[in-house]
Amino acid sequence: MSTDLILTFIVASSLISISPGPDNIFVLTQSALYGRKSGLLVTFGLCTGLIVHTLAVAIGVAALFQTSPLAFTTLKIIGAIYLLYLAWLSFTASKSELSLSSSTVRSAKELYMRGIFMNVTNPKVSIFFLAFLPQFTTPENGTLVIQFFILGAIFIAVALLIFSTIALLSGSIGYWFGHSINGQIYLNRVAGTVFVGLALKLVSA
Repeated sequence: MSTDLILTFIVASSLISISPGPDNIFVLTQSALYGRKSGLLVTFGLCTGLIVHTLAVAIGVAALFQTSPLAFTTLKIIGAIYLLYLAWLSFTASKSELSLSSSTVRSAKELYMRGIFMNVTNPKVSIFFLAFLPQFTTPENGTLVIQFFILGAIFIAVALLIFSTIALLSGSIGYWFGHSINGQIYLNRVAGTVFVGLALKLVSA
């Protein structure tokens, strides 16, 4: 694979990762609510989910979501239900739950799994990878599966860098809200609204 092709792919991946979407909005809200560390853990989970999508494209499973409306719809519904669950948690959080006590701190495993579930249950990511990655592969460059793995790894590295930056910046917002109970409640309401919006967008598209 030529250097020019890889650089072009990096630029395209960066623009895609920066563009507002479910993943980076999810990182922003989680980091703002629970701090930089939480945002980074969610980021690691999301990037782990990207590994699943890379594997899916490489072995051709992602094609199922293009040819089977049932599979596509089922995965969208699962993802939307999970987003609505997160919205419910945000809307029902009480002041005591939002205090800075240890009871409000999500475990590393929970945050990491949230990121994975959020990414894996979004079939649009599979469809996107299926449409995006092949544009940068050619049989002349070797085995297509290996090319997919290389491109997937590059995309994940770019997403990890950008999402981590988002988590660190939004964590500053979370620190300020951490000293204001009313501010935390307000941010939870905003996060809940965002989750509902993402769920509706996922099932209506």
